[in-house]
Amino acid sequence: MNFTQNAKINQVTDKTLVIGMDIAKRTHYACMVDERGLLLKKSFPVYQSRQGFEYFYECILDAKRQFGKTDVIIGIEPTGHYWLNLAYFLDDRGIPLVVCNPMHVKKSKELDDNLQTKNDAKDALVIARLVKDGRYSYPRILKETEAELRVGATLRGNLTEEMNTVKNKIIRWTDRYFPEFQQVFPNFGKMALAVLECTPFPVDVAGKEPIELVEIYRQVEGLKSPQIPKARKLIDSALISIGVTEGHTMARIEITTLVQRYRQLEKELKSLQERLTELIQMTVEYEYLQTVPGLGDVTIIDLLSEVGSFAHYDHPRQLLKLAGLTLRENSSGQHKGQKRISKRGRSQLRALLFRVMMPMIRHNKAFRQLHEYYTTRQVNPLRKKQSIVVLCGKLLKVLHAICTKHMAFDAKQMMRDIPKLERAA
Repeated sequence: MNFTQNAKINQVTDKTLVIGMDIAKRTHYACMVDERGLLLKKSFPVYQSRQGFEYFYECILDAKRQFGKTDVIIGIEPTGHYWLNLAYFLDDRGIPLVVCNPMHVKKSKELDDNLQTKNDAKDALVIARLVKDGRYSYPRILKETEAELRVGATLRGNLTEEMNTVKNKIIRWTDRYFPEFQQVFPNFGKMALAVLECTPFPVDVAGKEPIELVEIYRQVEGLKSPQIPKARKLIDSALISIGVTEGHTMARIEITTLVQRYRQLEKELKSLQERLTELIQMTVEYEYLQTVPGLGDVTIIDLLSEVGSFAHYDHPRQLLKLAGLTLRENSSGQHKGQKRISKRGRSQLRALLFRVMMPMIRHNKAFRQLHEYYTTRQVNPLRKKQSIVVLCGKLLKVLHAICTKHMAFDAKQMMRDIPKLERAA
């Protein structure tokens, strides 16, 4: 939903029951006011349970009858993930839920009593009065494929983070017991893992022939052709190793555990990636997003998990705001402040766009030429990082256009839309 400030204020009429809620893990607090902010019902607890939610729903119906209200709007200050259960409960009953910026709530606490007091009852009233003034936004309640993508992408991120942690632990282990190992295997490929699984210590390798080691590694699942030159180099490194020689019994158990966990995470990530790819292929946007050079399946998964369907956005400016790419400045009187991006919104989406833009500039002709133009133009040339930020916003606009207009990416069309760049070319 896209509402202007005036439209948000006009949504609260004399027939609207406004409810503010302070969200917590176990017990929420709700407060009811009218369209002018007059207190109708003091803050009362709402427990995070089926019984508590049903009681809250009955309170809403009773208040509507008692005060002659026909509409209701509930505002919350989102606290972690604790509000999601309530959001889906209310959505099933057709009750609109809106969110207030936590910073707005914090800065509004002293307006009524000029005190820094903070408690759940006070916060609920502050939130209710922010809602009646239209100081809120509509959250997007994820459903079906969008919900699956968000959960799956988050899980993949957690597994990737855990995999990096395990990899760092393996590196720490080799630094202690086989420091020369990384000179032979700078990356953790299949043979490197086979070596750590079968012959992790220099003493396990020294004195053996290369062909003998290769036969040992062939027994490892998934490794068909170990490299004899690598095995020879490994033996030479083991002969001059300065690795620790004490505590080998427990160290062998440690490296075996780490390697097994690393392999398990590889399999889990591969399986999860396949499931997520199947999900995005079911979306309407996939057909058009895959036509953009530089966007792979992994990127499309992350993009749709953050943005959802592009049909939810009436204008690309909403996407820029979601990513925190809108410009802000601090100016006063004759002082003209420098413009910077707001960084308000989904930080993961902003980071994703920045990561995507690097290969996009290399592999996408239109974006490469646009980057060259921004950084070399005669008037107001941009630094490379500034150009990348501008191109992140441009990418969102392009993706919104091709997905909402149901058309494939056309580099020539994109160039024609930029007259200055066309003249420069």
